[in-house]
Amino acid sequence: MRRKHQFAEVSLLGKKITVMGINPEGRGVQDAEFLARHGAKVVATDTKNEKDLKESVARLKRYKNISFALGGHHPRDFKNKDLIIRAAGAPLDSIYLKEAKKNGIEIKTDETLFLKLSPKVILVGVTGTKGKSTVSHLIYEILKSARHRVFLAGNVRGQAALPLLEKVKEGDIVVMELDSWKLQGFGSAKISPRVAVFTNFYRDHLNYYKGDMKKYFSDKANIFKHQKNGDTLIAGQSAKDAIQKYYKGKIKSNVIETGKKYFPKSWHPLILGEHNKENIAFAIKACEAIGVSKSDIKKGVENFKGVPGRLEFVREIKGVKYYNDTTATTPEAVIAALRALNSKNIILIAGGSDKKLDYREMYKEIPKYVKTLILFKGEASEKILKESGIWNLESGIYSGIESMREAMKIAETSAKRGDIILLSPAAASFGIFKNEFDRGEQFCELANQIRKVF
Repeated sequence: MRRKHQFAEVSLLGKKITVMGINPEGRGVQDAEFLARHGAKVVATDTKNEKDLKESVARLKRYKNISFALGGHHPRDFKNKDLIIRAAGAPLDSIYLKEAKKNGIEIKTDETLFLKLSPKVILVGVTGTKGKSTVSHLIYEILKSARHRVFLAGNVRGQAALPLLEKVKEGDIVVMELDSWKLQGFGSAKISPRVAVFTNFYRDHLNYYKGDMKKYFSDKANIFKHQKNGDTLIAGQSAKDAIQKYYKGKIKSNVIETGKKYFPKSWHPLILGEHNKENIAFAIKACEAIGVSKSDIKKGVENFKGVPGRLEFVREIKGVKYYNDTTATTPEAVIAALRALNSKNIILIAGGSDKKLDYREMYKEIPKYVKTLILFKGEASEKILKESGIWNLESGIYSGIESMREAMKIAETSAKRGDIILLSPAAASFGIFKNEFDRGEQFCELANQIRKVF
């Protein structure tokens, strides 16, 4: 007997749906499974081949109503369909999405389809160039500790939005981390969260936006663009500056400014850094907008241990501390990490694939904190190396590194008691690693095996 769900009034039975992207590290596999469980006829398509996607294919093959189109997308899978679930980061000028639009086919992200099918939930959305993961997880943990029914979705590893339809009830709170790609879908659906947090706005993803900051902002603006009277927008200073510069429309929601100066000085969080005081301030305002008491917010903040991969303390061995900050993919994030650790004995593992970012401010900060710089092979590293002549680092600069094992061996050889080995790349992971999570996991695994490996 089929289980009844609160979204049953909108049936998926027999719907022909194409799901773009089934990388095992992503959320498309869960989406395809959910749709198949509820009777849809699914085409799972990906630019990678079956060999590269063997885990995903093995997981989905048990569903007779899922077929595969791998090794590249095909126009036929964007015709005669009821719905396309688009991949995060699909190119702005994707010929396949253009084909779907030409054929009048609805295009959704899993988040926007979730919101279309779900009962009435309270949506809290968090975006920004940096800080959105920490703020999203912190809001979620505060609400959970305050005994609210709350779910976490969006750009969260391992949790697709659609399967949550089998759990959520009317009145539940859903916290979504929303990057600019996911917010493209919000723009198409004309949706904005009831409580929106816009942490900050810096240069990022300019390889995707072809150097156009206005296009990047345009996607980010969907966090508040379709808010209604009575909704709340919580914004940091750089976000407010960007809104003033790029946005010409009228904001209907209640706008609340916050930042580090609003952090309660008597509170004692576990997470380090001045930037995290700002992140905490955003979470406080978001939870207040929902009606959480100050005492419950304080308890949640002071018990929050942070997000894996974001200045995550891994271990200390022989007086050397290891921190995994793999999600620091911009210069601003690396600067925040260096300042948070506030040591002149940092061995920094950085570099990789370029996102067309400006490293000038990072150049100034490195000699204040870094004794050894280890750079992975990649265009971002080459940009950093061009400025390496301005530094006189105690243990030198190592470049062209092609594996985490090689980087860690150099780091361990350079380290002395009291040093910090920090993975904080300021670049994308493409080329050497599967993704930023793979990069961080390799770092943690080697750090936890130091005695066995070196």
